[in-house]
Amino acid sequence: MSLPNRNNPYSFDEYLAWRDQVNYYTDDHFLQKVLKHYSGKHWEEADKEARKISDKVSYRWRDLSERISKPEKRPFLTHFDAYHNRIDRIVRPHEVEEMEREVYGEKLFSDDQSDWVRLIKMMLIYENGESCIACPVTCTEGLVELLNKFADSPETKRILKHCKEGIDGELGIGAQYISEKQGGSDIPANKVEAVKENGQWKLYGSKFFCSATHADYVVVTAKPRGEEKVALFVMPSWLPGDKEKEKRNGFRIDRLKDKMGTRELTTCEITLEGAIAYPVGPMERGLANVVEIVLTYSRLTVGLSSAAYMTRAVREAVKYSEFREAFGISVSHFPLVRAQTKKLEHFTKRTTAGAFKLYSEFLDIKEKSKNGKALSIDDKKRKFRIRELIMLQKITGTQDCTNVIREAMSFLGGHGVMEDFSALPRLFRDSVINELWEGPRNVLLTQIFNDLKRAQDWYPAQEFINDLIEDSPEDIKRHFSVNMEKFMSVPTLVSPDESIVEVAADWDKFCEDLFHQYQDLALNEVNS
Repeated sequence: MSLPNRNNPYSFDEYLAWRDQVNYYTDDHFLQKVLKHYSGKHWEEADKEARKISDKVSYRWRDLSERISKPEKRPFLTHFDAYHNRIDRIVRPHEVEEMEREVYGEKLFSDDQSDWVRLIKMMLIYENGESCIACPVTCTEGLVELLNKFADSPETKRILKHCKEGIDGELGIGAQYISEKQGGSDIPANKVEAVKENGQWKLYGSKFFCSATHADYVVVTAKPRGEEKVALFVMPSWLPGDKEKEKRNGFRIDRLKDKMGTRELTTCEITLEGAIAYPVGPMERGLANVVEIVLTYSRLTVGLSSAAYMTRAVREAVKYSEFREAFGISVSHFPLVRAQTKKLEHFTKRTTAGAFKLYSEFLDIKEKSKNGKALSIDDKKRKFRIRELIMLQKITGTQDCTNVIREAMSFLGGHGVMEDFSALPRLFRDSVINELWEGPRNVLLTQIFNDLKRAQDWYPAQEFINDLIEDSPEDIKRHFSVNMEKFMSVPTLVSPDESIVEVAADWDKFCEDLFHQYQDLALNEVNS
């Protein structure tokens, strides 16, 4: 019975007490199960390190993330100091700088960290959303992997050391400036020019989407003067001794972008005016290296962060439905909510299991590719599959994440869209950004189609499908194989022909279903 009471005693304290005490790792038995299954001999070390970092991520870093997400804490840009010196200072709240020092203090990219320790730490960190941490960590990983392979000068070796082990107690932070206003994901359309002047390479031109603009070092694409092929460079944001003076290395920050998500992270437009940079890898393979190394790691991490966002959002939404009562019963008992809960939990678990399975396959083929060893034809095919899976995960995981969080917000009713009530609106906005970063859906779907078309002579559609979803029932493999062969009979997805529009829509759905099948097989592995 509900009687009038002007002093409404209702309280959210029970739910908040649970939320404040939950530990991202030790209370997540499914995540532990997935890690144990795929990390193999690295399980004990990874589990131990996950428990240690989870005490920081789940409480202190979670609280810092919530505080820096407030509108009044948004970063801003100061172009000049009091003496009219151009400084382009990115002003960020001290909470960001505190958390950044602590996260980078983990030395995620040190040789002392195993791949599985790094992965589980990053997964847990990403449960707090972007927080001006996720993107820089991802970009630093790509920079480190690039320099692990190609650092061959005193400057690039010092940058690598700074990012992996630190110098004078500080760890270097990485970023990547690839996109330009005329090209977006079309990297070959880049117009930034690299010119060799007095023995040094200098960069001229503009970049249009530059995230993590506070970073120490940046992976930059540019075309050497007179050349059509894109080369790859590492550019310090400040030359040695200049950071303290706030004297940037030959570039200016024109303005900050006003994004709907990842607002704690600055994304800027910059103009390069002779910035000193160091070439990385063969000049003619800049495009290949940025895609095969830098974007590969970024896309892998976007898949992992999708799993992390979903995990936190669904956990908090489901618990709220158990706490909240409406019409005399717990909201969690409503049949529609129960059905939604099963669906959301399934999507979260399949995404997590798929991300860990793909990472294990990626590490295995990476190990086999070391030292320039020639791969067997079977390993070449596996490497090709992993390349396609990384793109499939990127488009499928991010879209699923946005849909899952949007639905999870409904469990909280009107509170679900209140920015100060829970982290769900912020995670939702960050997820939408992830759908676009590192190649939007239509670009990657076209790339996957083109890759598979080119591979038909040595890796036919039916064989590709059978290898990709090997443990599926025969009727499911047959279904995907038949449809794949039909798609491969289409000359191109880039055509003004109206009939291709329908084919393109079917291809989109086919790729999503195919990767869901891969994820479900991974989930079955974990649960078997």
